[in-house]
Amino acid sequence: MILRTATAVLFAFVSIALAQPKESFPLWPKGTPGALGADPVKDIPTLTPFWPDPTKATGAAVVICPGGGYGGLAQHEGKDYALFLNHHGIAAFVLKYRLGSAGYRHPAMLNDVNRAIRTVRANSTDWKLDPKRIGVMGSSAGGHLASTAVTHFDAGKPDAADPIERAGSRPDLGILCYPVISMGAVTHQGSKNNLLGKEPSAELVKLLSSELQVTKETPPCFVWHTWEDKGVKIENALGFVSALQANNVRFDFHVYEKGGHGLGLGLRDFTPEKTAQLHPWTSALAGWLKVQGFAK
Repeated sequence: MILRTATAVLFAFVSIALAQPKESFPLWPKGTPGALGADPVKDIPTLTPFWPDPTKATGAAVVICPGGGYGGLAQHEGKDYALFLNHHGIAAFVLKYRLGSAGYRHPAMLNDVNRAIRTVRANSTDWKLDPKRIGVMGSSAGGHLASTAVTHFDAGKPDAADPIERAGSRPDLGILCYPVISMGAVTHQGSKNNLLGKEPSAELVKLLSSELQVTKETPPCFVWHTWEDKGVKIENALGFVSALQANNVRFDFHVYEKGGHGLGLGLRDFTPEKTAQLHPWTSALAGWLKVQGFAK
């Protein structure tokens, strides 16, 4: 009887652990397609989950793409964002995607973010999430990756052997923070070089210029930038919201005068006690997420 009880407790513990992973995990447990090696840092894309207080959880989730020019990953645009979303009852998953500095080029990065969205959606029942409330968020080059996620997606493959690949990759909303959008004249050259190489074809430049890829199927987006940003030209955001408007896609757009590139939340090491110190865009986002049904 004692053995059966212990076994039941162990089974329950394992089930809970599988239901809501607490640690980083690879997007492709059986091997990453197109990997150049097996280095855990460079070659294996992962998701790191952050869960809200269960009493505040809304069932919504957001995949977060940190910035870094497709050459690195800015930690303050990952974990801090995740904790901010948790504060509003939203589960968050920080994506470690493959980078140009490790020898990768498109479509590796897009494959990673699409796989991340599929992973969250495919596991939504076990993780107590709503498969119709899964968003994507990114800053700077991570904002470009998020913008490709909202413009390059599919409904999944119903007959795929891998159950994750059966899930669709379309996000239900996008959050773009001082994003790189275009690969054209107003691009951030370092991000472009890392993503596409130094001599990409005109077709590839067009394909990865997100302002040219918006359709009526693009999900609603929250976009913000600052006038003072010298790292990424504000014309990127302006071009994207113009394309959203032209395609009758709902959006919330904010331009702030103050703030340099890489601003993030406006402070580092977020805790709920610091909410009043955050940059105003965070309050605007919180309100918009309520309108979208992601936050209460």
